[in-house]
Amino acid sequence: MIQAGKIFFVLTVCLLVNLLFSSFNKQDAHPVNFKMPFKQAGFTERQAAAHLIDRFTFGNSPGYLDEVIKSGLENWFLQQLEGKQNDADLNKRLSGYDALQMSNTQVLTKFPRTATIVKEAVAEGIISKDSLKENGKKEYREAVKAYMEQKGYKPQQELFRQFVSQKILSAAYSNNQLHQVLTEFWFNHFNVSISKNQCAPYIPAYERDVIRPNVAGKFGTLLLATAQSPAMLFYLDNFSSSGENSDFKQRQEKLQQRLEKKASQANDEDPSGDKAKLMEKLSTNKKNQGLNENYAREIMELHTLGVDGGYSQQDVTNAAKVLTGWTVYPMANGPASAVKKMIERFGEDNLAAKGFVHDGDFFFAINRHDNGAKTVLGKPFAAGGGYQDGLDLINLLAHHAATAKFICKKLAVKFVSDNPPASLTDKMAATFLANNGDIKEVLKTMVAAPEFWTKDAIAQKTKSPLELAISSVRALDATVNMPFLMYQWVSKMGQKLYYYQAPTGFPDKGQYWINTGALLNRMNFGLAFASQKIPGVEFNLAAINNNHEPESAIDALKTYSKIILPERDVDATIKRLTALVNDPSIQQKIDEAAGKATSNSDQNHVAMGGNQDADEIMLDQKNGRILTEDKLARKNLGKRTKAGNEMMPSAAGNNSMLAQVVGIIIGSPEFQKR
Repeated sequence: MIQAGKIFFVLTVCLLVNLLFSSFNKQDAHPVNFKMPFKQAGFTERQAAAHLIDRFTFGNSPGYLDEVIKSGLENWFLQQLEGKQNDADLNKRLSGYDALQMSNTQVLTKFPRTATIVKEAVAEGIISKDSLKENGKKEYREAVKAYMEQKGYKPQQELFRQFVSQKILSAAYSNNQLHQVLTEFWFNHFNVSISKNQCAPYIPAYERDVIRPNVAGKFGTLLLATAQSPAMLFYLDNFSSSGENSDFKQRQEKLQQRLEKKASQANDEDPSGDKAKLMEKLSTNKKNQGLNENYAREIMELHTLGVDGGYSQQDVTNAAKVLTGWTVYPMANGPASAVKKMIERFGEDNLAAKGFVHDGDFFFAINRHDNGAKTVLGKPFAAGGGYQDGLDLINLLAHHAATAKFICKKLAVKFVSDNPPASLTDKMAATFLANNGDIKEVLKTMVAAPEFWTKDAIAQKTKSPLELAISSVRALDATVNMPFLMYQWVSKMGQKLYYYQAPTGFPDKGQYWINTGALLNRMNFGLAFASQKIPGVEFNLAAINNNHEPESAIDALKTYSKIILPERDVDATIKRLTALVNDPSIQQKIDEAAGKATSNSDQNHVAMGGNQDADEIMLDQKNGRILTEDKLARKNLGKRTKAGNEMMPSAAGNNSMLAQVVGIIIGSPEFQKR
């Protein structure tokens, strides 16, 4: 009996200890008290749901607001944070884009740069170096095109066309809307640009494998993933940044001396080309030495601490030294690199033992790493370090108080207002630091704060061109069969996706997007879109009003303003738009807008930033054939009128009066807000 009592006592103590430690663990996790205080701010549940949709999706769609309310606002938001909603419909729409799942190596193999193709064709004797002068530009291009077909190569234009098309479809049709919005936000934050040729082929995998999976995870994980991505390494030049490694210095000097000696002894007229090969080795050996501070500066100024984050130029220089040797593992058809020759010299099996690191497409070349003593932001990095130094630096930056403040303000600018209150960003930053940079917890803190639910924050953000285009698709429950043409309209309105050259990314404030020309383009888009003058876009306007057609233009304006702008005070908007609705020349304006809806082949060529022939190719998803832009236009758009406008079939429920009214609403200042 006594023994049984002891056992009971021990079990009880163990249970209490377990509960005690469990409570400590929960406390260490710093859980956020998640409740949306919209009622205290005077919002109805429908108004609150509309506000959430405006902020965390690419736009409302028929019946979606009711779905959010049915799910419960907090529950809907948590589901969106998880990003695990079924996306079978989207996946079906994307199934024809075969390049989207390719690895970087596969992309470089299937979509090599034109310079790589020409070099290969010259080496095989298919094209001579003088053929451009001898035969002319057209014949030269035809020879390159024939060689590509023979080898099964595709132009990079097709890769980029598929990539930007998936952006349009994903934003419009994904059920995981918040993850799509966050993907756009974080890509913009960690911007890379297709305009930089070395970087361009790696961008599809960058968004798919680096940005998208980490949009609601730990910031440090996302930061490290971007730092090791070939897209970022090439974009900000860290792939070539190297320093002096004392352990390898003597070996490097001896190699240099041997090469110089052999080069001096080689015969200049040697038909075997030994002299030229030796000179190339000497050049390669020299040009890969040198510190590049581009990435170190931007990771501090733009990715983490912010321009006022308390770092110095010396911190930038030392951070660059810490990150020397962070480069790209050689891939087929990738940029020529001394790394490949170095790997061959040491042998793949011996790399890890010598301090080299190979992880996917990332490679750490310790022989190019500055292993002297350094200090960054007061943290010492002892001499003799290697790959771990870079990891420690990334971790330091990811968890810095200045980073928490900078990142949280950027999130608040995106989701709250162009000038969010400091009281809100302070709360978010505190959560960031207490929860190891957990983006989910930061966003929960934001929507649980009273500052998110002020009346002044409602519809105060200006939609970007992408947000305007996709919110229009969603508002009218439209089917987009030719997403690249929607992309062209987004570009025309000022947001050429993936081509923004500066590492800052597109500014996220209304003053950047709105000016007289931009407003005109937006109204033109609204008119062309609602009138189905943008090829490949289909919808039924009457269907979103339960198949009731309004009796007059003014009646249509009142009815559809409430449908397209749910829970907004539309009385002032209706009053402003009435004059436009009654404008007798509105049809002419629609036709003029439609004439600008699609660009010609030369404009397509410029828009994609490529060097392919104007007779671009595009994948016909239905049957897998390759069609030229002209053939595609004839196949899908029908006959042209004398005025040059496309004759689009009239869908059920769409009459010209109703289309005009809806176009005016989409182009109105009220619809530009979110």
